[in-house]
Amino acid sequence: MADFEAIDALLARAGKEVALPPAEERRALREELNLSRADLARALGVSPSTVGGWEAGREPSGDVREKYAYFLEGARTKLATDCADEPSVEEPEGDASAVDGPGIGHDDEVDVLAVARPCVLCGQPARHEVAGYPQHLDPAECAAAVPGTAPAAPAAPATPSPTPSSTRPHSDARPTGGVRIVPAGRRVQAADTPDLIASAVAAALEEHAGDADAATAALVKRAIPDAMALLDHSRKGGRYDVIAHPWLPDILRKQTARGADQIWEARPRWTRPELPPGEHEVTALDVNGAYLSALKTHLPLGQLEHSTGNHHDRRRAGVHLITPPAWEHDAFLPNPIGSRDEPGPLWVTEPTLRLLLRLSGPKYGLCEPPEIHESWTSGATEGLLEKFRVALKDARERAIADGDEVTLEYVKAMYSKFVSTLGESNYNRELYRTDWMHLIRSQAFANLWWKAHRAYDEGLMVVRAMGTDELHVIGDWRAVFPEGRGVTEVKIKDVYTLGVGPDPAHDS
Repeated sequence: MADFEAIDALLARAGKEVALPPAEERRALREELNLSRADLARALGVSPSTVGGWEAGREPSGDVREKYAYFLEGARTKLATDCADEPSVEEPEGDASAVDGPGIGHDDEVDVLAVARPCVLCGQPARHEVAGYPQHLDPAECAAAVPGTAPAAPAAPATPSPTPSSTRPHSDARPTGGVRIVPAGRRVQAADTPDLIASAVAAALEEHAGDADAATAALVKRAIPDAMALLDHSRKGGRYDVIAHPWLPDILRKQTARGADQIWEARPRWTRPELPPGEHEVTALDVNGAYLSALKTHLPLGQLEHSTGNHHDRRRAGVHLITPPAWEHDAFLPNPIGSRDEPGPLWVTEPTLRLLLRLSGPKYGLCEPPEIHESWTSGATEGLLEKFRVALKDARERAIADGDEVTLEYVKAMYSKFVSTLGESNYNRELYRTDWMHLIRSQAFANLWWKAHRAYDEGLMVVRAMGTDELHVIGDWRAVFPEGRGVTEVKIKDVYTLGVGPDPAHDS
């Protein structure tokens, strides 16, 4: 009997997933109610970036899907009720411009939207669609939405002068009766944005009655979701769509539960094999914000695609199976592929490949080009995380200048934990980009290699290069690197002496 009861319970739970409206309508419904992603995320118990993913087309599942569907249906009902309560407005007679608004021509396709959608010019809810694009008919409405924007000038004369080629609209912007239509994703954004980092620090200090240690501990504990919220905020109006949970090839998956995948990050663990005779004062330099600087790297946007052949497309990024070139300078500089003893092909990241290709070029000529066998890549951009990086960098610099250790530790936790949890981590389920994690780490290693090369090129003796931020040198390093706590500066980690005496055989 128990078996049948279990089946009945299973059937009771089973059923088709509740239907959701199209992705673009989901966002329009939320924005028409003047609700932010953060507002909705708090109500549903998810992060703002998760809501953003749903509004970009990703599908929720389980209980949260039913909650999200309930919100969307409620939003539809509320908006329909509010519209029904509004008094009707009679259509004015005579001049059609009174209806169409300034700049909209008689031949333009102007439709009234059942549900408001974001205006392509200012991003605020608009009730009309011009030539297929949601848009405010009155430029004053856009000006009110974007602080500091003046209303548009009156429409141009009926017979305008020829437009010079230098002022022609972009090929993907459609002029309609004097109004420039901007494709979605490139709309004008408000210049003023809230300082999420400062707000979080102030709230934590208030909550803990000014106790800096308690506030720091609380902020560090929530560094991952706060970093994702900052990333989501920095991506508003972004030109590129990002796949947050793409399918990944097996080489990017862990071979065992606690094992590693097949990607080689080129982490350096190098020590100069020999030093000249005599005693030498060695300075161990600490490179500041290594992972923060490494956020500026070429990151793939979409799902990785497979290709074969010894060819590198600089417009794409990913991971590559290569046979690395021989390195004949280990006595003076670390190997660009890191400390690897096994010969033969290996999977490397985009920063490592680009480093090798650059070193094999005519400017440096330090090695032969690597041989590329196959690749997993996607279209890429170097500026994908740039707003996110700059926000963290600026907050870090202000904290250092103000002696604000609470903000400093909070920011450091945000970018370091962001990078470390990008892979298959239970601590960050909003963004599964193992490829990004490897690429950012490798970029940090490549940045350290270039610092070692600069030291060598400027006449310093490079003694050690370790991890992402440790460089040991002999010589006047202050003539090469600025000292300080800034991202572009270095600070002293340690000073020690290495002594190599003369060979006794030469004294006899």
